[in-house]
Amino acid sequence: MENKLKFAVLGYGHIGTKHAEMISQNPDCENVAIIDTKFSTEETKFSDLIPKFSSLESFLKSEIPVDIIVVCTPNGLHFKQSEAILNSGINVIVEKPIALDSAEAEILEALAKKKNLQLFPVMQNRFSPPAVWLRSLIDTKVLGKIFMVQISCYWNRNDKYYTSDSWRGTKSLDGGTLYTQFSHFLDILYWLFGDITNIRSKFADYNHTHLTDFEDSGIITFDFLNGGMGSFNFSTSVWNENLESSLTIIAENGSVKIGGQYMNDVEKCIIKDYQMPNLAETNKPNDYGNFKGSAQNHQYLYENIVKVMRFNEKLEITPYESIQVIKMIENIYSKNSDNIKHEN
Repeated sequence: MENKLKFAVLGYGHIGTKHAEMISQNPDCENVAIIDTKFSTEETKFSDLIPKFSSLESFLKSEIPVDIIVVCTPNGLHFKQSEAILNSGINVIVEKPIALDSAEAEILEALAKKKNLQLFPVMQNRFSPPAVWLRSLIDTKVLGKIFMVQISCYWNRNDKYYTSDSWRGTKSLDGGTLYTQFSHFLDILYWLFGDITNIRSKFADYNHTHLTDFEDSGIITFDFLNGGMGSFNFSTSVWNENLESSLTIIAENGSVKIGGQYMNDVEKCIIKDYQMPNLAETNKPNDYGNFKGSAQNHQYLYENIVKVMRFNEKLEITPYESIQVIKMIENIYSKNSDNIKHEN
């Protein structure tokens, strides 16, 4: 039997614990270390006797054998830490976004190629059953020409969300609402319909002026390079709980709407000469106590990573695609008509 892939998790907050859980549940994976500044000294025991380290540097010096390090730290740290990992000859998984600057993301992509290593971006929403189904509709051209696409993401992020971690809401470490909360849905937009142009953006900060360096709400309109037009509306100012994350398509041969809090429900499927298949049940959202995040699809990401590492199969989420999404976000912010608290 082939040895398990060895992982270390860098950053043991909400998302780091989720990755550690996914590693432990996959029979082809093994967690060999947890790394976080909350650990003041290096100890030999953790849950399940996993060694823990207070810094990436101290872990690398330990020479514990590892195949992949998972970067789950604040957004603004992703680039430098991923660069150090790749320069150490180790594959890396990077939570979204892989960097807060597309030029830095391109450096990581080039470095991984130069070192013959894998750079795995995390965009797990692509694996949800409604998203996979939508991709099949696009690939088979069942919908015909795409006329209009609308994405609406209305979430709640309260004061406790920002005050519980000092990096949240900062321009240097968080980056902005489109990087931290809604890059998953911009990734779905790019994955399904391609790049956008003729962008117009309007932003406002309604509920978080005392907590963040950037907007909490916005309206974006654009055209697709492949034809058709679209809009992306978002807010984290919704009272009490998340309202919805929805995607509506108006096309030549019909209309589709994916709704629910996390694009987890097919609400409408009206397509000429088409019988909708039964989809697998969508996983529940990640519940972090005072807030909820996107659906729990990380297990599919790890299944793909194992196939790539073991059998050289297709990488489902490429660094190039993640870079294009970062460029999209940069373009959206640069088209801010009112220059509301966000500069690029």
